[in-house]
Formats: sequence, structure tokens, C-alpha cells
Amino acid sequence: MKKNYSYKSEFEDFVGDYAVRYPNIIRLMTYNVQNCRGIDNVVDYQRIADVILKTAPDALALQELDSATNRSKQVDVLTHLASLTAMYCVFGASIGYDDGKYGIGVLSKEKPVSWQSVALPGREETRSLLVVEFEDYVLCCTHLSLNPHDRLNSVAIIDCAVNDFEKPVILAGNINARPSSPVLNAFQENWTMLSDTSKFTFPSNAPNRTVDYIIGYAAAGRTYSVWQTGIVNTLASDHLPVFVDVRLKTAKENIFRSPVYLQNPAADGMTIMWLTNVPCHSWVEYGTDCQNMKTAQTIEEGIAMANNTINRIRLSGLKPATRYYYRVHSREITLYQSHKKEFGDTATTPVKSFKTFDNKNADFTALIFNDLHDMYPLFDKLMQHVKDIPYDIVFFNGDCVSDVQTEEAAVRTISHFSRGIGGDSVPSVYIRGNHEARGAFSPFLWNLLGKAGGERSYGAFSIGATRFVILDCGEDKPDIHWVYYGMNDFTQYRKEQAAFLTREISSKAFKTADRRVLFHHIPIYGTRLNSFNPGRDEWGDILATAPFDICINAHTHSFNNLVKGTFGNNFPVVTGGGNCEENATVLILRKLGKQMNLIALDVEGKIILMLNL
Repeated sequence: MKKNYSYKSEFEDFVGDYAVRYPNIIRLMTYNVQNCRGIDNVVDYQRIADVILKTAPDALALQELDSATNRSKQVDVLTHLASLTAMYCVFGASIGYDDGKYGIGVLSKEKPVSWQSVALPGREETRSLLVVEFEDYVLCCTHLSLNPHDRLNSVAIIDCAVNDFEKPVILAGNINARPSSPVLNAFQENWTMLSDTSKFTFPSNAPNRTVDYIIGYAAAGRTYSVWQTGIVNTLASDHLPVFVDVRLKTAKENIFRSPVYLQNPAADGMTIMWLTNVPCHSWVEYGTDCQNMKTAQTIEEGIAMANNTINRIRLSGLKPATRYYYRVHSREITLYQSHKKEFGDTATTPVKSFKTFDNKNADFTALIFNDLHDMYPLFDKLMQHVKDIPYDIVFFNGDCVSDVQTEEAAVRTISHFSRGIGGDSVPSVYIRGNHEARGAFSPFLWNLLGKAGGERSYGAFSIGATRFVILDCGEDKPDIHWVYYGMNDFTQYRKEQAAFLTREISSKAFKTADRRVLFHHIPIYGTRLNSFNPGRDEWGDILATAPFDICINAHTHSFNNLVKGTFGNNFPVVTGGGNCEENATVLILRKLGKQMNLIALDVEGKIILMLNL
């Protein structure tokens, strides 16, 4: 009885197995499509396209393709498959055939940079190599001769064709030989096998041998980490498609994604943060001189926090008022499995330095920005007026990283500010404003920053005898407002901070400080306030008698200076300006001995306030 082949039922078997995709991975595939003729002897372009679409390779090599032959009824098969799969195509003719051409081809999601066809020996018919270059790698397609001598002679020609590329090269195709054959042994000199040779690829209805492969050019130290490889069980051709998910080694100069930026400063510690474009194992070398450095990495519950792209390494046990030198290292992890790990290159920064805070009566200068709303030119212009002032810390008092929809947008803003302030040598403190609480990425923004309180967005720390207290007002509308869709509870969060504030004011660190500075984004006191004033109900009674020397606010986009007692405030209140050149400000808070003063500059560098505290 003739078997009724059904490619659909066969295809359903593999979809679940190989549907998982990993980040930073490319999926490559090779498929001898027999001119789209299945085991049922029916030419069906759509079912070949369905196999490609559901396997979802980034690029694939195809063999046995007609181009405008009489046999294919003048259909350019590769171009037609490209239209069915919405991919770019490159055809390489091996021979003229039946009033058209016959050969191999490449389909890709990415537009190729260049391509060339190289003739290979074939006694029964001329064979060819199609070399297609993409931005980050090269995919070669071939269909080698049935003659063993021609196959063996093809290896040197292929090596010569790809030797000059300074990027990974993958060869995919029908080699017409078994894994133990001389031609595969010859490839082993400069190539490494990526596909699983134990899985048979031909014939598709009863596979009994492997003739289709994907291999990587390993000369010049090129590496390929295989995350997954598979055979697609389908009867749409007489060969089975082969695919691999491979992570290519990233160029050393492309490993770092952001500059290094310092967070959570203290007299005895500092957090070093940076981001990478690829998963890495990262560490910091540090010490009081460049020739004698220790190594630190983040270990949590016995496991190094690696294979990630956000790096946060805390240096603790440091000496107060001491300059430390450091550099960071990130070694790409290309494969992370239970008992097998593979690595790429290691990127290293130049040596930088920072100084820990003094735990005694320290002098300092702090810069304060607010309401920048991702406006880089405005920040740059303000920074021009203070860049030559020696400063020790920078505060971003809310609405600086604004309405963040994506991690990419947040990283771009943090990176720009960090470069501007020299954030690899000077620590910064980010205070959440109401706009940092908005956008799809807002719940994850703190992954990129150090919280002022370590585990909370509120907290307190000291620079010498000056105590800094930071509060988080949350949003500027009631939690029940329709725009929050019942997904906020800042009221409870402010109540939690009220308890913290009570404890803080009673603490030894607060009581023994000779200066006390309060930061929060939304003002409690003043004239230009909304009817809803977050923090006033929760903190008002506590702050009414709290002995702060200055409170620094933002949010209103209008510079304001309230002397003590103007609106029941028990301390001076200064509100920074807005997000346009007409009202933007940068504040300079300076402590020198027993004296503290606050200076406000406008966008032209003009002093608009000099306040002695």
C-alpha cells in the first residue's frame, strides 16, 4: 500500500521542540529543497515556505533551486520563496539548465552587505560556493560534488574564499558525504562542526545517513557557541532541514554598552555600575595604588552574578577619605550551561579613580540638576558652567530620566549624564520624580541605578558631618486617579517613609550632624502647588519641627526660594527651575568648614541666588 505522506502532521512534531529562541543568538539553517518537490512528488512552494517560516532562521542556505527553467515553468524559485517568507535572497547559478539556471541560494532577514559566487569542481556537473556577507557574519552555501575527489579538492578552494574575512564565517549545505568521510576530515583543519552529525538528514521519509551540515570557520581564533541544534521532521523535500542556534563572539570593542558610573557613595564603600551589550562575567580590580589591586565580583548565595548585562559591584570595607584606583573587566559568556561554559573576549576600561567620603567634618561640593526630561542639550549647556568647579557628588532630583518606555532609552539618558559629569570618578544620586514613575520600563528603572537607601528609593547617608535625607514623593496625582488604572499605591509608600523619617530624625547620625539637607522632588511648601500635594499629609507634621538646614525640591518648573517660616516651613526651601532655557537651573551646594551655601545658576551661568545656610 502506498504511504500517504503528510508534511503537516510531521511538522507539528518539531514546532514545540525548537520554538525557544535565546537573546543574542542567530539561527542558521540549511535545506536541500529538491526544487520544492516533496516525497509525495508534488512541487509545493508554499509548504517549503511554511517550513522556513515556522523554523524562523535568520538566514538559510538552500540547494537544488531552478531559476526560470522549463521544468519550473519559468518560475524563479528562490525569488518566489523570498516573497513567501518576506526575506532577502541571493542566487548562485551553478549550471545552465533547461533554458534557465540551476544552483543554490541564500535567504535572510537581514539585507546582505555583499556576495560572490565561486566555482567548485564537479565532474558530473559544475558545483559552486555562494558567499554572502552580512554586517556581523558571513554565510556560505554549497552543494558539493558526488565525486569524492572533487569534494576533497573543494575544501582548499572554500578555505581560500573565506580566509580574508575578519568576521565569523559559517558554511551550510549538502556536502554529499558522511561525517567520517575524507572531505569532513579535511574540513576539521580549519572548521568546527556546529550541527549534530548524529542526526540523519536523508532521505526524509526514512533517514539513514547525514549529508547536510553547518560548520564554522575556526581559523584566527574564531569561536561559535552552539546553544541548540536540530533536524526539522518534514516531508516537503527529500532532505531534512538542519538548523543551529549559535552565539557569535562579540568584538572586544563592542562589549561595553555604557560608561562606568559610581553609585551609593559612602565613607567605606562605593558601587561600581556599568552595562554590557552581551552577557558577561564581570569584575573590578581596585586598590590605593595601581600596582597592588584586589579583585571584587558580585557573589550572591555562593554564585557569581554572571551571564547578565547589568553589572553592579559593591566595594566595601574601604578607608574613609581615601583615593582608590580601579578598572572594570567584562568577559563575554557565549555559552552558559550546567557543566559547560564558553567565553569570548574580555573588555577592560582604563584605570579610573574615586575618593571615599570623609567620616569626620568633611568639606564637599555637590551639583544638583532637576527636571531635565532627557533634554541633553539643556544638560550640556548647564554643565558648561560648572564643569571646572571641583565637585564631589551630583544629585539628579527627579524627572531627569523621564517617562521611560524602554531600557534602551533609560540607558541612553543615564549614559549621557554620566559622561557629562565624569560619572566614573564622581558618584551620582538619582532621586525619583513623578516622571521616573511613568512608562513601561519604570518598574525596572532601579535595575540600572543604585537606590539612595540601598534597598529603597528613600534613605539617608552622610558626608562627614553633613546628613543627607532623601524622600520619594511618588506620583503627583492621587492613587485613585484613572490614569493609574489601579496600579499605584504611593500613599502607603509615603506612610512607610513617614516611619523612616521619624526614625531618622531620632538617629545618632542625624542628631550629631552639623548640617542636615533634605531632598524630595515635589515641594510641600509654596504657592504653585496642586490641590493634591503628595507628602504633605504623610510628612507634614514630622517636618514641621524637623531641624533641616535646607530642603531642595523641583517639579514646578519654576525656580523659587522660600525663607524659613514663609509657608510654615521650618527651614529654607529652594525649588530648582524647569526644563527649558528660560527657567532651567543648576544648583551648587558647598560645605566649607562650618559654612554651607547654596548657589543657583541659570542657563547662561548667571548667579540668581546665593544663600548662606
